[in-house]
Amino acid sequence: MELLTERHDGWATLTLNRPAQKNALNTALLGALADALTALAADPAIRAVVLRGAEGNFAAGADIGEIEHKTTAEGATDPRKAHWSTIRAFPKPLIAQVEGFALGGGFELALMADMMVLSPSARLGLPETNLGLIPGAGGGQRLMALAGRARAMRMVLTGEIIDAQTAHDWGIAAHLEEDAATFTATLAAKLSTRAPLALMAAKAALITGEERPLALTEERAAFETLLDTADKHEGIRAFRAREKPRFQGK
Repeated sequence: MELLTERHDGWATLTLNRPAQKNALNTALLGALADALTALAADPAIRAVVLRGAEGNFAAGADIGEIEHKTTAEGATDPRKAHWSTIRAFPKPLIAQVEGFALGGGFELALMADMMVLSPSARLGLPETNLGLIPGAGGGQRLMALAGRARAMRMVLTGEIIDAQTAHDWGIAAHLEEDAATFTATLAAKLSTRAPLALMAAKAALITGEERPLALTEERAAFETLLDTADKHEGIRAFRAREKPRFQGK
């Protein structure tokens, strides 16, 4: 199974389980995650959810094979957009426990969580410009809200991957813990004892205040436009060949 669900007393763990692909987010996995969160949202016994990746990585981006031949027209009707919206709409506290790589869509997923707990092994980045693309699920906008314009520009434009200490210092994650799994479980258990209606109301208010000024729709539209470009095809070709891409601005 590509997504594993484990229930605890008052909270649940969802584990992205494609370890051979470093838990890359293909459409099936993203859809399974959206469905699981929908079910947990309706379950009064669950008051918080931890999201993690299997075998030492959170999620190393989207599935490149799904993007390689996708056109702008197909991007506009991509079911992934609905899945992302469902994940962001999850009304209960969502904690991302991040170990290893959280890149591209994987980092965007972690940024959608309400709290991020980093292991020292965590490596975070939005390297889409290396593929002739940009973040397509609001990652650039959310990163800017957390880390500021200068740091978001630095990461998005250069594709730089930062370590856990840097991410913590920049305010991207509130917690950096040697034993991230134990700390996250304790945090989720603590949240599960708090008033659930108050938690959901607080989350909704904070997200509304944070995201109202963000250009999320414009960022997604720009991503879709780039799907038809020659530079996107060159970026993915070079990625697969482990070569430096030769972008032509076409």
